[in-house]
Amino acid sequence: MHENGVTVRRTALPAVVASLLLGALAAPAAHSAPTAFVHPGVTVSKGQLDFARDKVLAGAQPWKGAYDRMLASKYADLNRTPKPRATVECGSYSNPDYGCTDEREDAIAAYTDALAWYITRDTRYAQKAIQIMDAWSGTITSHTNSNAPLQTGWAGSSWPKAAEIIKYTYTGGWANQGRFATMLRNVYLPVVIKGSNSNGNWELSMMEAAVGISVFLEDKTSYDTAMAKFRTRAAAYVYLSSDGSVPKTVPSQHLDTTAKIVAYWQGQSTFVTGLTQETCRDFVHTGYGISAISHIAETSRIQGQDLYGTDVGERLRQALGFQSKYQLGTAAPSWLCGGSLKLGLGPVTEVGYNALHNRLGIAMTNTQALTLNNRPAGSNNLFVAWETLTHGDNPG
Repeated sequence: MHENGVTVRRTALPAVVASLLLGALAAPAAHSAPTAFVHPGVTVSKGQLDFARDKVLAGAQPWKGAYDRMLASKYADLNRTPKPRATVECGSYSNPDYGCTDEREDAIAAYTDALAWYITRDTRYAQKAIQIMDAWSGTITSHTNSNAPLQTGWAGSSWPKAAEIIKYTYTGGWANQGRFATMLRNVYLPVVIKGSNSNGNWELSMMEAAVGISVFLEDKTSYDTAMAKFRTRAAAYVYLSSDGSVPKTVPSQHLDTTAKIVAYWQGQSTFVTGLTQETCRDFVHTGYGISAISHIAETSRIQGQDLYGTDVGERLRQALGFQSKYQLGTAAPSWLCGGSLKLGLGPVTEVGYNALHNRLGIAMTNTQALTLNNRPAGSNNLFVAWETLTHGDNPG
């Protein structure tokens, strides 16, 4: 049936168990690591960096404004003092916060400095990125408490983005890059590669970190493991009507009844294309999941396998469009989250919008409007930063 122009699939309770099992057991397409990894190749490529640099140096918008916003931020401060800890302890919602904010923000700062180095060729920024990365690689040994897996995923998503740019574009040397690689391999990768059965944004962020770290380490086995988990989780995070009467599930979560699935989807029992597992929780966490999907898809494309033409791209397109429509102010119908939405999608649309609209030519009216409204996109202070600069209308 149709409501407010949206095709709505009503879910009968209970649904047929056989269809649930089929949805849970459907295997994603095989994904193999590249024969040779491309560097820099985590979320942003050399071609994209060159395009952004040329635009900034030419004073062209929106890139110059995006660059100015980045350079004016606390993350680009050349006087920044890194605050590493041996053990970072993060409870639920980072309470307690013993090094959690410091770690995430130092990782974003290292990435920010790496971008600033690439655009300006001012060696002070490269050296500041190296100082921050060295401070942490010489100190941290573990993450603890309930939010440890997510914290490891968030920080672990930013570190390899910074390291890739510095290792492969800065010619001034990085003596401790081997120690940094060891940190990623021993402190971050074993945690994130295991995945999570919490809300989907957890595992998506953890797989983003695992994929990025695998690129930096040139670890094909971990890359394949992370990508396979990502494909399963992405299919279980964004609903498409082609999935059937209920969303796909992750087998290890044993969501084997409609009631369990509805509970996991925040009580939402009407499933429509573009809805995510956390839409009815809030748009902030939904944005985390969408962002991680886009980052992994972008890294995969750089590494030679374009997921945008698969169900990953379709799920990303639909999730962006659905959430953008309501973020822009459309009132929630009564069947959606009880008619009440908690907005706050965040600066998470540039990567997916650029890939799907600019590169593939797909019309994305709502996503386009939200993306343009939010320019220049800043940082969410967790694992997203400066994506108008790096991906805005970028053909690289």
